[in-house]
Amino acid sequence: MKKFILALTLVAAPALAQDVVTYDTDQSFDDVTFGLESAIVDRGLVIDHVSRVGEMLERTRGDVGSDVVLFQDANVYSFCSAALSRKVMEADPMNIRFCPYDIFVMTRPDTPDTTTIGFRSFPDGEMKEVETLLDGIARAAIGLE
Repeated sequence: MKKFILALTLVAAPALAQDVVTYDTDQSFDDVTFGLESAIVDRGLVIDHVSRVGEMLERTRGDVGSDVVLFQDANVYSFCSAALSRKVMEADPMNIRFCPYDIFVMTRPDTPDTTTIGFRSFPDGEMKEVETLLDGIARAAIGLE
């Protein structure tokens, strides 16, 4: 049983160790989300879904017994690249766990003049190409590319 728990810990550890790549800007939330939508579409990609995380958390705040306002605004944009997804999944079919790809945009109540855009980093190997794509999109959204 101890070997099983150790093996499970070693397998789960990389997923828990992922970092987040973020960029802060003084641009408004609306300007950054517009820039993000444009940057995604400009690369020939389609936005599959926009999760309005900030709205959901605010709407349900009282229902879950919280008085904490986490975000002034917060959305997560989900999309995929057929060509890049095929490439990384042909290298390792388990890379399916990373699809679709997400980029978030948020503004916090304590720093309303700062908008943050970001995404999770990916493990070494073929998924770094996806990370490079996301980094280029995030940077383009705020005018760094």
